[in-house]
Amino acid sequence: MTSQPGLVIPPPIPVSTTNKLSSSTSAGFLDPLYNNPIFSSVASAYNSFQAKRDLLGLSNPGTVENVSKEVQRDVFLNNSAFSGVRAELQKAFSMSPLFQVCHSFSTGNQQMPPYVFMALYGTNKVFCQGNLESDLSFAARFNYRWSPRWVTKTQAQISPAGGMAGPGSAQFQIENDYIGKDFTAQLKAINPSMLDGAFTGIFIGSYMQSVTPRLALGLEGVYNRLAANMGPETVLSYAARYKGDDWIASGQLLTQGGLSAAYWKRITDKVEAGVDISLAAAPAGPGAGMMGMPKKEGTATLGAKYDFRASNFKAQIDTNGRVACVLEKRIVPVVGVTFSGELDHSKNSAKLGLAVSIEAADEEVMAQQERGLLEPVSPPF
Repeated sequence: MTSQPGLVIPPPIPVSTTNKLSSSTSAGFLDPLYNNPIFSSVASAYNSFQAKRDLLGLSNPGTVENVSKEVQRDVFLNNSAFSGVRAELQKAFSMSPLFQVCHSFSTGNQQMPPYVFMALYGTNKVFCQGNLESDLSFAARFNYRWSPRWVTKTQAQISPAGGMAGPGSAQFQIENDYIGKDFTAQLKAINPSMLDGAFTGIFIGSYMQSVTPRLALGLEGVYNRLAANMGPETVLSYAARYKGDDWIASGQLLTQGGLSAAYWKRITDKVEAGVDISLAAAPAGPGAGMMGMPKKEGTATLGAKYDFRASNFKAQIDTNGRVACVLEKRIVPVVGVTFSGELDHSKNSAKLGLAVSIEAADEEVMAQQERGLLEPVSPPF
């Protein structure tokens, strides 16, 4: 679950040291404001608070939605498991600015289109990406970095009727992230609209603040109104994150009854492990009646990641009887192979996946990169 638009923290306000109006025409207009005793007291207190805050040595804690990213994104297989056969052909035309295209072919997976064309462009301020699938579904991303701390991210997706997504649909999302020195603020809107006479859509706001060099606390709120004739729904959640020397513990509590906790541990330089526990109160089943108590559900997942010189291996198992693993191997610098396997004991099913990735670049780009003539760019992903 997850930036606050236009949120810019002003620099410390200078405190006036004189009660006389300045003869300078540029500062004369603001002198009455600076010389105001109330304003001077507030500015002095703010500057003193900022000075003490800087002495704590706090770092940016990340975002609420990524409070357990070390477990969910780095160790678990959420973004890397697949089934079927897939082939990817990538070519980089430029590295500074970044410009590359990718052709992806897949078969044996009903959730993946047979063909996808992807193109992306990136500089230190701009990131653009477009995906066009074989069923004419289109997805685009455009991110812009207004300043080193403020980034706006937009996404749009259009799916025609009869495609893999079923009925035709369209989705638009805009997000603003402000990354402070010791906090992160986010504001996200999904399909915002006022065409129906009411403000509809999904709106998510969150704030994460470092309290000590190791502890960070966060708050997230969700406002959901799908249609004008439907009442709004709100959800509030609290997040906490504690960072040790080689471990990180995090948790998130939903006011409606959900709870998740994660623990990440770096065992060696090449081995990481993580565990996640999720508890939720699901609606009572049919026939439970009006007084039926909600059913409590819980899942525990254990995973590990091994990094080798030219490959990495991920594996995980959960209490629902699901066992999965992914092996990524770099055969040569431009060719990679990925193997994915999953066994679900509760459903008595198994999935296998094999992917081959080939990367290429223009000879001029490769020569410039080898000689160190290209300055690396950092797009606002």
